[in-house]
Formats: sequence, structure tokens, C-alpha cells
Amino acid sequence: MCGIALSLGPEADPTTFRRMLATLAPRGEVTETRYENGLLAGTRRLPIVDREHAAQPCVSADGRWLLCYNGEVFNHRELRAELVRLGHRFHTAGDTEVVLAAFLHWGEGLVSRLRGEYAFAIVERPTGRAYLVRDPLGVKPLYWTRTPGCLHVASEIKALAGHRAPIAEVPPGHHGWAEADGSVRLRAYVDLLALGEGLPVVDDPDEAALLVRAALTDSIRMRVDTDLTVGVVLSGGLDSSLALLHVREMHPDCVAVTVGVPDSPDVAYARRLARDLGVPHEVVELRPRDIRLADIREAIRLSELTEYGDIINAVVTVPLFRRLRELGVKVVLTGDGSDELFGGYPMYHEVGPEASRRLFLHKIRNLCRTELQRVDRASMGHGVEARVPFLDLSLVELAMRLPIGLKMRDGQEKWIVRRAFADLLPGYVRRRPKNPMSYSSGLHERARLYKPFFARLHRSFGYHLLEPVRRDFDSVLTRCGNDLDRALADGRARPDYTVLEHARDLVGAAKWNAAPMVRRLVGPRRTGGDGATLPG
Repeated sequence: MCGIALSLGPEADPTTFRRMLATLAPRGEVTETRYENGLLAGTRRLPIVDREHAAQPCVSADGRWLLCYNGEVFNHRELRAELVRLGHRFHTAGDTEVVLAAFLHWGEGLVSRLRGEYAFAIVERPTGRAYLVRDPLGVKPLYWTRTPGCLHVASEIKALAGHRAPIAEVPPGHHGWAEADGSVRLRAYVDLLALGEGLPVVDDPDEAALLVRAALTDSIRMRVDTDLTVGVVLSGGLDSSLALLHVREMHPDCVAVTVGVPDSPDVAYARRLARDLGVPHEVVELRPRDIRLADIREAIRLSELTEYGDIINAVVTVPLFRRLRELGVKVVLTGDGSDELFGGYPMYHEVGPEASRRLFLHKIRNLCRTELQRVDRASMGHGVEARVPFLDLSLVELAMRLPIGLKMRDGQEKWIVRRAFADLLPGYVRRRPKNPMSYSSGLHERARLYKPFFARLHRSFGYHLLEPVRRDFDSVLTRCGNDLDRALADGRARPDYTVLEHARDLVGAAKWNAAPMVRRLVGPRRTGGDGATLPG
């Protein structure tokens, strides 16, 4: 994984470019650049595959094409073997060179062959035009902006905000050409909303369970193909527990990491599972009072997020990835995406099947700027590569074919996932109900105390150049009775929170944070052995 930056065009300025690349420094360990007239390209590379030789930017043998690449193509070994049979010669064992060779052989058709989490730019050096690509779910980010005489491309918004010009993203599943001094024309190569169309619905529970099990197992196997230690972000819930169960069997050099208040549900469940599996377990213990305004500011600076719920989750996960960096863990698996795919949210089950599918598609389409953006920035901001096995395209397509009745049954969310792995999951994990990470960590309300400052902080970093601050969509949707059309209209009409709503949130959070102090003051007092009273 890497952070990439490019400036293309006659006005490309080395000093400005170096500032862009410097903002991406936390994403990797090695800075690699190429400076040419009208083409400035660089990566901040986190060495994972072929760590000694897979340098970037990667230039084709004939010198015509230059690749800046972020992410990983998990089927690079299969692609390499096919390309070797077709006559290509390779000088490294990494996936970077495979991506460039695939482009040279198949052109834009390479996107139908890649399986992974990636975003990259391939520049035609004689003309200065660039071919931009982003993976189907938008796990890896890519943005661009334009100043007079120059096109700038980068992995994060913060690398482009200094230009003070409007910023645009390469949408998930899109690719196309950008001219250094002209237009950017992108088109979809994967339509998330049409996945599974024309394929039969899988409504038999036995068949569905077998397919889910096979798809997730294969997805995890692809993502642990490394000689490095593999970490698992473990909340003790269904999804992260499944990830740990598989990683322990497939890659014995693994470690679990959990964040939360010492007596929170996440910490309790995670400790028990890690102990039962014999897996090394690191717990980042935080208490609500440990979260201060400086932590909120850093989480927003790092994550670039706009919705309050996602920012609060970022506040919780930043210290987790900081600890992984301290441990020297560079590859980690998370359970993100499962709730969206398999009915982990109450809203899916409070409306009819048609409305439920629309909500499902809306969540999937917006993952790139919510959960996935949080995971990418919080992990890469500490030099850790986070992989999301639940969002392998094959598993997403399968989830599109499952009726809501298999996702929610007998009052239990993600029913089909629980059934698919019933023989592997300990009963206490299988029966544990869904609880959002920020709540079950015990840290949610403390972060909400600073909620009125979120919008101002977001704008202070220039992130509004991509999009304005958004209202927390889940809250809007709940208030609108899970009516997607009403919620979208409400969000457009009032994108940010009102002063009254800010005040209400502040009062509510203040009351919650004051409650422990009140309990200590008015609670029963213990008596010491000498008859003295001790604080409760």
C-alpha cells in the first residue's frame, strides 16, 4: 500500500509537488519520486510485497508508460503466470509490475481481471495524459484537482487542499483518461447497483450458507498471502471474530487488537475469544476522560470525514491503529462491510423488501466515503495496510442475490452468516447481538461531547473543497421513518446541523458524561476495617 501523488502539465511545480507528497508521508516508509518536465510523480511506499525490489514509480521497458500505484492486487500471482505465458518478462516479484504489464497487454481491459483493493494512475509520458483507476468498492482512494496549466492527482484530500481549488474524486469502480490541460473523462467498469442482476436469487438456506462460507473463506485466504504478521481488529463481534478464526488457521503468525473501556462489552468478548484461541491479544484501554478536543481534531484531520457518526468511529479507531504501528504490524484484517451486506442494521428490517433493497444499495454505494474512508485514513495514517475481506467483489455480488429473509430471521441480524459458520463460532459470539463499535467500546458519548466543533474543524482543513459537511445520514433516516427519498431530500435541504440541534447534542452528551461523577458522589460508601468510611 502507498500514498501516491502526481502533478501533470506545463505548470507542474516541484516545490508544490513536494508539499503534496509530504502530506502523505504517514502512508508509507519509503519516498520514491520521478521529476520530469511537465510530469512530477511520487509514492510514499509501504513495503509489503517484494519489499526490496518493487520500487515506484514503475516505468515500462520502452519508457512510454509510468505507473503510480496504491493498494494490492491479490490475484497478482495468477496474472503473472498468465502474462509470462504470453511472453512478458518480469524483474520483480511484486504486484506493481504485474499491474503495468497487464495494462500493456490488455489495455483498459485489465480492470476486469484485477481482484483487490487499489487505486492507480498510469501516465503516457510523451503526451502527459493519465489513465486513472479505482477499485470497485472504493476501498482505496483517489482524488484530483486542477490549477492553471496543471492536473494534480493524490491519494488523500489533504494533499490537494493546499491548491484551494475544487476537488473531485475518482468514483469507485470507475476508470478513464485525464488530460494534463484538458478534461477528465471517467466511466464505470463495475456498476455496484447492478451486481447480481440476471443471476438467480439464492433463497435456499443450505445453498446460501455453503456459498457464503466458501466466498468469505476464499476472500480471507487471498488477503493473508504474506510472510508478515497479520493483525485482526477484534471487537468480539461476529464479523471480526470470523476474521480472527480464519486468520489463526491460515496464518499462525497473527495478533488481535481491541480498543475500549476496560469493562466494555468489546473488551470482554475479545479477551475471551483471543484466550480461547490462544492468539496474542493487545487491548488499547481508554477511558472516556482520555478523549479530549485535541483527539477529535486529530481524528478529523486524519480521516477527512464529513458525517458525525463516522468521525466518532474514527476517534475510537485512531489509537487502535497507532498501537498496531507500535507493534510493527503492517497488515491487518477488519470486519467492515458485513453489516451493510448481510443486514446488520435495524433499518433493513423495519421496511418492506423493496425499500430494504434500496437502503441496502444506498449503503453499499456510500461505503467509500464513510466506513471505508475511515478505515483507509486511520490505518494508512499510521503506516498500516487494512484489508476488508467482507468486501471482496464476489462476496458483494453474492449478497446482492440473497433475499432479506436470509439476512434477518427469527429476530437475528446476519442470520445467514451465523448459520454458514455455526460449527466454527463459539456460542457466546454467535449469540452476541449487533452493537456499533463506538457504542460497545464504551467511548461513544464522550466523543459526542465535542460534536458541535466537528463542522468547523472539518472546514479548517479545507476538506469542504471536495464536499460540504453532511448531516449524519443514519440520524436523518431514522427521523424520516427509514424513507430513503425523504432522508435524501432532507439532507440536501439542510446539509449541516442547526444551532438548536448542536445545543441539544451538547446537553445530552454533558448529562451522560456527568452521570459517573454523580454516581460517585451519591453512591453507597464502603466501610474500612477500622470503621472509617471509604469513597465508593
